[in-house]
Amino acid sequence: MFARVGEWRINTFRALQHPNYRRYWFSQLLSLVGSWMQATAQQYLVLELSGGSSSALGLVTVAQFTPSLLLSLFAGAVVDRVPRRRVLMTTQIVLLITGLILAVTTHLGVVSLPLVMVLAFVSGCANAFDMPARQSMVVDFVPREAVTNAVALNSLSFNVSRTLGQALFGVVAVLGIRLLAGGDATNIARLAFPFYLNVVSFAAVLYVLATLPFPARPGLRRGKVADDIREGLRYVRGTPTVRNVMLLVGALSLTVINFNVIIPYFARVVYGEREAAFGLLSASFGVGAMGGALWQASKPNPVRNLRLGAIILIVSTIVLALVPGSALAVPVLAACGFGMLTLLVSANSTVQLTIPDHLRGRVMSLYSFVLVGMGPPGALLSSALINKDGPLGSRWGLIVLAALGSLALLMLWRRLPRTLEEPKAAAADWSGS
Repeated sequence: MFARVGEWRINTFRALQHPNYRRYWFSQLLSLVGSWMQATAQQYLVLELSGGSSSALGLVTVAQFTPSLLLSLFAGAVVDRVPRRRVLMTTQIVLLITGLILAVTTHLGVVSLPLVMVLAFVSGCANAFDMPARQSMVVDFVPREAVTNAVALNSLSFNVSRTLGQALFGVVAVLGIRLLAGGDATNIARLAFPFYLNVVSFAAVLYVLATLPFPARPGLRRGKVADDIREGLRYVRGTPTVRNVMLLVGALSLTVINFNVIIPYFARVVYGEREAAFGLLSASFGVGAMGGALWQASKPNPVRNLRLGAIILIVSTIVLALVPGSALAVPVLAACGFGMLTLLVSANSTVQLTIPDHLRGRVMSLYSFVLVGMGPPGALLSSALINKDGPLGSRWGLIVLAALGSLALLMLWRRLPRTLEEPKAAAADWSGS
């Protein structure tokens, strides 16, 4: 038994054997804990400022993810042209500044919903460049045979930090009452404490990015950006494996993968819970996502669980719509997180292992476009459907979202890949099309 556990541990965490990737991974884990505390506090802040409005929550989500919709294609071309260190250092500094402004204005009690939306938009602009740069840099620090594992471990760090950050939010918000709000539990200044902690957490990732030995990338492109964008679009259109995986991710991001709206709204409005329970529900989703990432990290073939992850995600979302209260929602949200990460790690790894390196930034920016860029319309759709005052009500609205996701999965079922293509073969297919 101990031999099996040891083998599982080696297979699951093998990418961490590479020192530069390990440094980056741990710095990201620390920074993302702060980012998730801020994201959870921001959701709660929006609900407080708007009197519990799902529409306001949806609009802030739109402001945050619209830049990915508008800038992803351009960002991918930039990532293939500019040193990744420079891109990542710039995005992290911008995110630090927006976090600091949000902390100070909340602390002083002058924060407003329009200001939160503006800061969310600026952060979204930074993330439009940050995401494809991060996804592209996986291949900089691990060999090809460890790429699937590194992608899964990136998702693991994202969701470990989600779990810790969202669970810590309840504790940190209580500390904020004492430290910043003078003991007044209704003073909005209490929510500034998570924002301050997030600003501090940026120090670790900035230091590591400044000192990591990024490998040189010879032959960075100098032609027209528009030509680069068209080249990436032609490649995706002419490569069925990449195209169909992206279509599935985009369709589910538009419908089911809107838990940044669903969880806070169900917690606060449908279940009538406060900060601690809100943090617990969010953390349970993160625990499930962490399990999905760990499971995928030990799997050598990312294609196998693509369909399974989508099924688990859709079915558990339907069950979530039916559970009567927050206690039963905890394990169901864990199942939602498990299914979502099983799907997304499979999809990301399949795309990463199929594309040639010279197109990586542009293709991964398209992946970001369908995953994050569908956030604005998805947030509007989900917030409208789950509104308790809407024609369907919260529970039936969530069932309709899951049904739309099911329809997309059925339409793409036969077209999704069952085997993994080599990058050269995929590139050859595209160039001949």
